[in-house]
Amino acid sequence: MKRTGIFYGSQTGNTAAAARLIADELGIPPSDVRDIASASTDEVMAFDSLILGTSTWGTGELQGDWAVFLPKLGSMDLGGKPVALFGLGDQLSFGDWYLDGMGSIYDAVVAAGAEVVGSWPTDDYQHSESTAVRNGKFVGLALDADNQDHLTPVRVSAWVAAISPLLS
Repeated sequence: MKRTGIFYGSQTGNTAAAARLIADELGIPPSDVRDIASASTDEVMAFDSLILGTSTWGTGELQGDWAVFLPKLGSMDLGGKPVALFGLGDQLSFGDWYLDGMGSIYDAVVAAGAEVVGSWPTDDYQHSESTAVRNGKFVGLALDADNQDHLTPVRVSAWVAAISPLLS
């Protein structure tokens, strides 16, 4: 049976909470949901598919633990491995950089050969720019715990339904 691992970086707990919600929807055991701050490349590579989550800070900065881990992705061979992404940010206060952290992870996993799945429509968001938008869609699930937290459960459910068959 194929295993999916969820790795996240979280400053305030919002990304960790989203990771747990996604895991619950997919039936992923808590032991396969990990903070990237304490993860090794061997742990990441042990999974058949991955879900990677991050928040974006300030003017588009990647969450701190991901900033440390991201260079390690360059040495990994993710060839053909399905990878889904989710990101959190504040689209109203930081609309010029909304989810740029997810865009940075996207670039790294694509360079490592991953097959990125789970793009998400940009409808119903109020941002002006994002490096996480490619071909008119977000490269993964877009969440905003600051302004649209009430939409998180519905968005997670819809996204999980879309990515579930792509991860196995």
